Amino acid sequence: MSGPLSGVRIIEFSGIGPGPFCGMMLADHGAEVIRIDRIGAAMIPNDPLSRSKQSIALNLKAPEGVDIARKLAASADGIIEGFRPGVMEGIGLGPDDLFNDQPNLVYGRMTGWGQSGPWAKAAGHDINYIALSGVLHTCGRAGEKPTPPVNYVGDFGGGAMMLAFGMVSALLAVRNGAPGQVVDCAMTDGSATLSSLTWGLKAAGLWRDERGVNLIDTGAHFYDTYETSDEKWISVGAIEPQFYALLREKTGLNADPEFDAQNDPSKWPALKTKLAALFLTKTRDEWCALMDNTDACFAPVLSMAEAPAHPHNAARETFIDVGGVMQPAPSPRYSKTQTNTPRPASAVGADSDAVLGAVGIDEEAVRELRAAGVVA
Repeated sequence: MSGPLSGVRIIEFSGIGPGPFCGMMLADHGAEVIRIDRIGAAMIPNDPLSRSKQSIALNLKAPEGVDIARKLAASADGIIEGFRPGVMEGIGLGPDDLFNDQPNLVYGRMTGWGQSGPWAKAAGHDINYIALSGVLHTCGRAGEKPTPPVNYVGDFGGGAMMLAFGMVSALLAVRNGAPGQVVDCAMTDGSATLSSLTWGLKAAGLWRDERGVNLIDTGAHFYDTYETSDEKWISVGAIEPQFYALLREKTGLNADPEFDAQNDPSKWPALKTKLAALFLTKTRDEWCALMDNTDACFAPVLSMAEAPAHPHNAARETFIDVGGVMQPAPSPRYSKTQTNTPRPASAVGADSDAVLGAVGIDEEAVRELRAAGVVA
């Protein structure tokens, strides 16, 4: 592997969603990521979250399986686990156990509620974590119920990305002489951090604690999506006065004095109604012909099928084909460091022999472990 994390080894205990995404991020940027799967576990064929990783299938209910996991962790710089608090300690793979073997280990823990607090051991999902952090309350239209933004904010933004950042930070600390440590990444905490701007605006009196009535939550007529005559959608985000003026020029509204009141929230609903009617007079492509690649802060709302083919995305190779599956390419990019093209996901246990051999377990021992149902 090449990339800024080349030479870093991560052991990922397989899970769903944010843990694998964190591992994908690290692998995309050069880390060697070894995924410990359950024997017989199902997986999405060529799952993007499992790209560029190796897979070993272990029975962690067997003492021998736990011993192998400890041996792998002792050879690593970091681990990723996403179980409820106490689960890893219960099978002998908690931080204290692994720090005894590898004092410089960065132990990444991904949970919804965190390792402490009255809800720490409760079940939950993205929608619950962003509800408790106050984020979900801000998502949705005025007068309508909260609408979860898929699972982008809790699982992936507040969870996986925060854990990846925390682990790289802790790895840097180790390089600078600090000991290994636990990174306690809670999706509730992380999603709250992502909402820092709105907390600042609220403190300044610039954000109402309601959905869909603010500058960038679809309250403003110049920051919203609109349907076109062909039942497709476009987006506008012309906040700054000069961009708003250009939007008016391109749409033919520069002569309508009602649109002079850009920043008067009491006028926003009526102006939004006017804009909605206007955008219904042309197709999405016709609006694109008028406003694509201008400072009107405009873009078509593309489907997943359309996005990879857009000229800008195609020019930057924002999406790539990996093993026959179209998926987002690694990001961000570096001016000097070259990263590998992602490899297709390994099948469960496909790399067991190679991984075991790399930590000194010979072929005969592997055959015995396989016969005993410890390795697959």
